[in-house]
Amino acid sequence: MSKVVVALGGNALGKAPAEQLELVKNTASSLIGLISAGNEVVISHGNGPQVGQINLGMSYAAEHGQSAAFPFPECGAMSQGYIGYHLQQSLQNELRKRSMTKDVATIVTQIVVDPADTAFQNPTKPIGAFYTKEEADSIAEDKGYIFKEDAGRGWRQVVPSPTPKRIVELNSIKTLIEANELVIAGGGGGVPVVETEEGLKGVPAVIDKDRSSALLADNVGADKLIILTAVDYVAINFNKPDQKNLEDISVEEAKKYIDEGQFAAGSMLPKVQACMSFVEGHPEREAIITSLSGLDGALAGQLGTVIHA
Repeated sequence: MSKVVVALGGNALGKAPAEQLELVKNTASSLIGLISAGNEVVISHGNGPQVGQINLGMSYAAEHGQSAAFPFPECGAMSQGYIGYHLQQSLQNELRKRSMTKDVATIVTQIVVDPADTAFQNPTKPIGAFYTKEEADSIAEDKGYIFKEDAGRGWRQVVPSPTPKRIVELNSIKTLIEANELVIAGGGGGVPVVETEEGLKGVPAVIDKDRSSALLADNVGADKLIILTAVDYVAINFNKPDQKNLEDISVEEAKKYIDEGQFAAGSMLPKVQACMSFVEGHPEREAIITSLSGLDGALAGQLGTVIHA
C-alpha cells in the first residue's frame, strides 16, 4: 500500500464557488479511486485565486463601512475552510455512492516561516483574478498592491511567499491518518505564522502550496507526491511554437531546465522545485505533475510529467 499526497492547484479549482464545487466533484471520483485501490491518501490544495477574492471582498467591505478590515492571515484561514468544505462534501458523497465507510476531515493548518525570509522583500506569489495591464495599473494606483505578469495569462497581484519550515498541526494530521481518516491539510500552503516570545503570530503572505505539500509529504512518509494543476504536462519553451511536453525527467534534468529559465516563477517553477525536494536522495519516491482532469490518466501512466531522483 502506498501513501500518496495529492496537491490540488488553486487555479485548477475554478474562479467561482459553483465552478469549484463542480470541478471538485469530478476530482473526488479519482481521489476515492486511489483509496479503493488500497492507497492512503492525504489531500492539500492551493488558494491563490480564492484568497485574493476573499481579501479583495473584505477590503471593499471595510472601505465602504460594511465590515472591519480583515488581516491577510485570516483571509487565508477562511479560504482553507471554504475549499475544505467543498472537498469534504464531494469526497463524502463519493464515498457514500461507493458504499465505503471512511471519515473525511479538514485541518486548518498553520505553517511556521522565518521572519527574516528574503521573500518578504520580494513578493512573487500570484493571488486573485487575472487582469489586463491597464486594470492592474489602476488597482495598483488605488490600493498600492504589487502586480506582475503571470506566464502569459494576464496580470495578477503578488504577495510574499516564504519557505515553509514546520507544520504546526503535524501530530494531529498523523493521528488522523493513523485512524484511517481521509485528511485535507495544508490548504493554501497553510496559514504562515512566525514564532515570537508570545507564541505564534500570523503574517501577511501566502506559502506556495507545492512547497508546503512537499514538506507535508516528507513529514508523513509519503511514497508519492501528485501535484494537480491546469495543464497536463510540464513543458519547456512553454507557449512557444517549439513547446515540448516532458513525460519523465530526473532531478538533474530539472536543474538544467531551471538554469535555462524554462519555468515561470510563481507558476511552474515552485511545482518542479517542490517535486525535486521530495524525491532528491530518495530513489524510492516519485512525483507527478498533471492536470486536475488528468489524474486517472496519470495514475495509469498515460499522462503527466514524472519527476524522480
